[in-house]
Amino acid sequence: MGKDKLIGGIIMLLGFVILILYTVMGPIDRACTEGAVLHGSILDNLTSWRNLFGLDWQWMVVIPVWLIIAIICIILIWIGYSMLTTPPPVPLEELEEELEKEEAGSK
Repeated sequence: MGKDKLIGGIIMLLGFVILILYTVMGPIDRACTEGAVLHGSILDNLTSWRNLFGLDWQWMVVIPVWLIIAIICIILIWIGYSMLTTPPPVPLEELEEELEKEEAGSK
C-alpha cells in the first residue's frame, strides 16, 4: 500500500467520523433535547418573534452549520476515495522507453 493510498484512507475515514459525530452532536442532539424542554405553551412558541415557522432560533444556527460541515466532509470522503482507487502513475523511465520504441518503429 503506497503512501498516497494510506493518506487517502485516513482522509476518507476522517470525513466519515466527523460527519457522523457532527450529525449526532448537532441536529440529532438538538431534536432530542427540544422535546424535553418546553418554554410556555405551543401558542407562545408559534407567535414568538424569535421563532420562524415554529422553529426555535437554535435550529436556524444548527441546520446551516451542519450543512456546511456535511458538504466539507463529503468532499473529504470523495478526495480520500479518489486517492484510494487511483492507480499509481507510471514511472518516467518507462514512458521514455515507450516513446523511444514508438519513434524507432515509425522511422
